[in-house]
Amino acid sequence: MTSTTARVALVTGGSGGIGSSVVERLVQDGFAVAVHYSGNASRAEELAAKVRGTGGQAITVGGDVADEAAMAAGFDTIEEEWGGLDVVVNTAGIMLLSPIATLDLADLDRMHRTNIRGTFVVSQLAANRLRAGGALINFSTTVTRTRFPTYGGYVASKAAVESMTLVLARELRGRDITVNAVAPGPTATPLFLDGKDQQTVDELAKAAPLERLGTPDDVAEAVAFLAGPARWVNGQVVYVNGGLA
Repeated sequence: MTSTTARVALVTGGSGGIGSSVVERLVQDGFAVAVHYSGNASRAEELAAKVRGTGGQAITVGGDVADEAAMAAGFDTIEEEWGGLDVVVNTAGIMLLSPIATLDLADLDRMHRTNIRGTFVVSQLAANRLRAGGALINFSTTVTRTRFPTYGGYVASKAAVESMTLVLARELRGRDITVNAVAPGPTATPLFLDGKDQQTVDELAKAAPLERLGTPDDVAEAVAFLAGPARWVNGQVVYVNGGLA
């Protein structure tokens, strides 16, 4: 086990668009960070190497977030490396868009496995492993409020995430662990931009009063707030959307 005085964070989906920004932002705040990946080990290791190259502490852990054994092994690796875990940020998720009437139920099952079961598995482990003073930050979406067409299956999974997050915050009474969800609005990531034409992207960019898309760094700032100084913010869904809804 490596001796460290840093707080320790796990970022699921840490090699993704928002996840990688969260990793880099938490490192700025002095966290030692485990970069989780499911399918792209090389991208996760590249990010971890970048962190180490600038003097930070980072390792990678792999596994399907919906696989409780794989994720438990990841938590074990982090505890063996750094002695404990203080913050879990659950950015891992998939988004498959279709009108409800024509959504392929296999796609629905895929989203629910990753977004609901995966969040539940990681939240359950966090509830049992986080140290006092810790934080769990799950990810929802502003579309639970804006109700854009074609997002029905995705929103169903994220509404479940919000509900389980708010329940868990109350179940951890007395543990000094905060549990919140971040709900980004339209954010310029590959996940969001995939399959959208330029006109659609431009319209979404103008929808918020700030008249632009969010960036992964915008979302990471909110995560850093919840992971660090925001000890009185608990059991909340924080909408990071430029005033869209």
